[in-house]
Parts: sequence; structure tokens; C-alpha cells
Amino acid sequence: MATQVTLVAAFLLLLLILPFSTSISHSHRSAAINLFAPSPASLEDAYEALRVFEIIGFEEKKTHVSGDTCQKVLENLDSASPLKDLFYALKVNAILKCDVNREALKDIASRLKATVHDASTLLDIYYSIGGLVLIKDQDSNVDPYLADADGVFQSIKALSQSDGRWRYSSDNLESSTFAAGLAIEALAGVISLASSEIDQSKVNIVKNDIVKLFDVIEKYDDGTFYFDEKFVGGHEQRGSLAATSSVVRGFTAFAAVTSGEINLPGDKILGLAKFFLGIGTPGDAKDFFNQVESLAFLETNRISIPLILSLPETVYSLTKKGQLKVKVNTVLGSAAPPLTVKLARAFRTGAKDLAIIDSKELWYDQESGFHVLDDFPKNVEMGTYEFVFEILLHDSGSEKVYATGGQIHVPIYVTGFIEVSNAEITVVDSDLGRAQTQKKLDLAGNDAVSLSANHLQKLKFSFQLTTPNGHVFKPHQALLKLRHETKVEHIFVVGNTGKKFEIILDFLGLVEKLFYLSGRYDIELTVGDAVMENSFLRLLGHLDLDLPEAPEKAARPPSPPVDPYSRYGPKEEITHLFRVPEKRPPQNLSLIFLGLIFLPIIGFLVGLLRLGVNLKNFPGSTVPATFGILFHVGIAGVLLLYVLFWLKLDLFTTLKAFGLLGAILMFVGHRILSHLALTSAKLKSA
Repeated sequence: MATQVTLVAAFLLLLLILPFSTSISHSHRSAAINLFAPSPASLEDAYEALRVFEIIGFEEKKTHVSGDTCQKVLENLDSASPLKDLFYALKVNAILKCDVNREALKDIASRLKATVHDASTLLDIYYSIGGLVLIKDQDSNVDPYLADADGVFQSIKALSQSDGRWRYSSDNLESSTFAAGLAIEALAGVISLASSEIDQSKVNIVKNDIVKLFDVIEKYDDGTFYFDEKFVGGHEQRGSLAATSSVVRGFTAFAAVTSGEINLPGDKILGLAKFFLGIGTPGDAKDFFNQVESLAFLETNRISIPLILSLPETVYSLTKKGQLKVKVNTVLGSAAPPLTVKLARAFRTGAKDLAIIDSKELWYDQESGFHVLDDFPKNVEMGTYEFVFEILLHDSGSEKVYATGGQIHVPIYVTGFIEVSNAEITVVDSDLGRAQTQKKLDLAGNDAVSLSANHLQKLKFSFQLTTPNGHVFKPHQALLKLRHETKVEHIFVVGNTGKKFEIILDFLGLVEKLFYLSGRYDIELTVGDAVMENSFLRLLGHLDLDLPEAPEKAARPPSPPVDPYSRYGPKEEITHLFRVPEKRPPQNLSLIFLGLIFLPIIGFLVGLLRLGVNLKNFPGSTVPATFGILFHVGIAGVLLLYVLFWLKLDLFTTLKAFGLLGAILMFVGHRILSHLALTSAKLKSA
């Protein structure tokens, strides 16, 4: 148990080194290479790979995907292709700039316009409108504009619900958050394709729908916002990441093609960015695409661009006296506008009213791009703290462009190297309180003590823990373990008496707990804490303990624990001695026995000669002659099977073959014998 405590403390300290709320990192670049195959299975997969490489700046990787992709694009840009294939072919073409025939684009545009007016589902409208928008951006000589944009706008709006969600079709009463994102993106496409301006009142209604959709957004306690998908019937189930990504694509596209403001709080847009960044590096290609593309849309959206405050490390060591560094970037890591990072206040976790730092600006290092806090106040001790940061933009106009999130709470862990001193272990008489044996210990070294005691004595152990600032430190775990030579262990918590840790073991009161086991006990000390840089497990020495004999009804010690290695580890190798082969008979005797085996065959041949075998009665007509030949071949096959059984075949294989051969032999034998009997009967009657 003590070993586990030390390992857990070390593991927690390792976790604390992880960065806080960072933007897109280098791990995304290596993950993109592994997740996206050079030869995508579909145009949808190809577009997602190309789009991700485009966003994260892997231009050289786009050439690997584009090998056969342009050929697939040209094959799918056919008026007979499904709408989804057309849509993704045009998306891929927008990135790769394949050599597409203008006439083919005109035919596709005509088909998509007709589909928009006749479509009955949201997906058909979405793919058709999206395809027309892509054609508009790729070839200015093709007419993608809608003659009845108001009617199309209204047909999409008719699928909306009062809570901001949308339905996939008029026949389906279920509403979906994912569908809402598709619908809002399609409406943005209709506005860009309208030959005349859409009625502003209709545009304002959609803006209100977006605000309603944000009213039902989900929230975590750390300020992270996301959309949950509650629609489960009739369509593929979408998760929170896909639903949130769909909404982000929708409202950013709508904001890009409309004038005026959409009244969305900046903290919610910042919360969406935190949601995508909080995922880390997804292990699925679709999730990776949704994360990266959504962050790209948030990076350039017209409503409010989120600024991310990040710390490369959330651990400050009092021993190393380093610096606390803070960086502010956009979600994709671009530079932020001129700003100041202010540490509004800092307090120990669980003590909000006792601020250790109050209103301090961090100085900006232009070379590294970090905002730095050089020195911690002297009253900061080891432990967990909460730092509250504020981002102050220098330009007042930037406040309408960027979302900073107000006060940002960051957990900070202050660690240090603990000095262990004044360690002393003593054996004391119970009645007089006089020390029989007293020894000093250097817990930083490797020295061990050898002690002896009986049930009328006590064991007293004490030590002090001091922080780098000279204050008393109280760790989460301070345990003393006694391990008997029979592997029976007893663990005791070392208490704190103010300035030192101390434990007194009265063996007279512990005889039952120790199961009256006399003998040698190893003494181990474990001290561990998440913020302690030198948690340790140390053998102090051993104690020879003399206890009275156990009464009849005393509890027996538990069975010693089974070593897992002995139970599940490799077993002892088994050596098997085979029986010595029996002595074979002489070779001459074996040859004589072989000759005796062949005697019946020789007798059979002699008998045939004596009887005067001939083929006069062999059938002359075709069918009986065929059965006769097959009958004799079958007999020869049985004899051959005997030979094969003697040489190589096992019994079961021989029986299977004999069963099949015997059935054939029985059938043809019955037919040929019936023919011979019939022929004999005719000769006798004649």
C-alpha cells in the first residue's frame, strides 16, 4: 500500500505538468498524417483530409491525397450522380482546382436548381444549395443564382421549430440540433445565391432562431459550452461534437453573408472554442475534421473571435524558482492583438477570502510571446491555488471583435523539495517512560537501525518536514508499516503534533492486532503528497519483538498473500521421458512373415489358373459392360485402399474413403449381378 501511495503521488505530479487550455498543437499535425489515408475511400473522406491539411498548413500533404482524387471528381461530376457525391466532388474541386469542363458545371447547376424547387427533405436542399454556392465560387461564367430565392428560403424556414432546432422533413416531427446547423448553413447559401435581396425581416427571424438555439446550449462548470443532439429517430445518431460542429458551420456562414449583428454572447462563443480544444487530439478522422474545421470557422467568424489564455505548465516549483508563463492566442495559434494579462487575484483552494496576490500585471516578453510572472510572494507555500487572470485589450475597438471571457480561473500547483530532519526512533519502557534505546536517523541517507523490544515496551518514532520557505509541511500520507517475517503487514498513520510528526506504538495494547507474532519486523516509512517533489518509501531498519504466547481463542494471522508472479508467471518446465522402444525381431524372421502374408495372394492366382478364368460371360452391351468395368475397378480400389492404409492413412480417413467406395461398389455390383442373373434365366428358358 505504501508503494502505491508513492507511485500515485508521482503520477499526480506528472499529470499536473500538462498544459492548460492550449490551442492547436504540433500533436495535431502528426495525428493528421496517421488518421487520413493517402488514398481515401470516398470523396467525402478526401475532402475532409484536404481541408484539414489546408487548415493546419500541410500543403505538401495535399499532393499525396490529390493523386487519383481529381479522376474521381471528374467521374462524379455527372448529372446522374447522387446529390451527396456531387456536393463533395465540388468541395474537393474547390481545393484541388481540377480540370473540370464548364459545360459539365452548367448541366450540374441546372439539375441542382431543379432539385432545390422539388426537394422535400432538408438534406436534398442542403446538398443542392451547397453545390450551387461552390459552382458560383469556382466559375463566374456559370449561372448558379436562384430565381425564386424567397420561396426556397421560406421552404427551409418552414422546417424550423420554436426552440431553434430544425426538422429533416415535413413528414418528420422530431427536431434535431445537427439539422439546425445544416438548415442555417443552407439559408446562408440561399442569401448568397439570391438574384434579388432577401426580405430583411426574414433574415432577422433566422437571427432570432440562432439566438434561441444558443438558449438551449449545454454548459460545463469551467465555462465550456456545447450542443447536445437529442434527435434519435430516423437518421444516423450524432454525438455532441458533430452537433456542435454543425451549428458552428451554420451560424458562422450565416453571419458572413448578412449585415448587422447577431446577438450572441462572447462567452458562449469562447465556451465553444474551449469545448473543441478540450477534446485534445481525437483518434477518429471524422471527429478530427469536425474539431479542426470548427476551430477554423471560429478563428475567422464575424461575430466574435475567441482568444485563448494558455499556460505551458500549471506547476510552479519553490525549489527551482522558475517563472509562471501565460500566452494568449487565437484558437489556431495566431497572434493576438495588443493586450495585457492581469493577475486579478490568487488564493489557496478552499480559501477564496484570503488572497495571496491581488491585482498584478504580468510583463510581456516580446521575444517569446509570453506574459510572465517572475516571482511569487513569500507567503506562497506548497499546495494547490487558484489564479484568476483577466485579458485587457489595448484597443477599445477590439472588444467588439474578440471574446476574452472575463475572469479566467486556472488551477496552479506549487511544489517543492521537502527537507526531512530530526528523525528519531526510541524504545521506551511502558511503566517508567524511560528510553531503553534511542537512535537518530538520517532519512536522506541509507542507514538502518536494529532494535529489540517486548510487549511491555513502546516504540516511539518522530520526524520533521520543512518546506523550502522553512515552514512545517503536512503531507497527504505519512504511514509507518511493520512487516513480520511471515509477510503479515500492519500499517499505522503517523500523526501530526504541530511542528513534528510522531507516532507511539504501545505493544501491550497491540498484541491482539499483531496476532501475538514474535520475531523480526521490518520497519518502513512512506511519505507522499501530490505537491511534494521527493515523496519517498524508505526502510528504516528492523525490530525484534518478543510477545507473549497467543491464547487459545486468539485470532489467527491471515494467510500470507500469494505472489502474483508465482501464480501467473511462467511455470517450471516439464521434462517427459518416453518409453524405450521394445526390441525388434531379427530381420530374417520379418522377411519370413512377409512371405507368409503374400502366400494367400499367390494361392488366389493359382486358383484362377486352375479354374480356367475367361471373359466369355462378360457383358457385351454398353450399359452392363460399363457396370462390369466399374465393379472390377471398385474391387481394385478397395485393394489399393488396403495398401494405402498400411502405408500412410489413418483409420478414420480409411473408413470415410471405404464408405464412399463401398456404396459405389454395392450399386454397380448389384446391377451387374442382376444382369448376369437375368441373362442366365433367359438361357435356361430357351
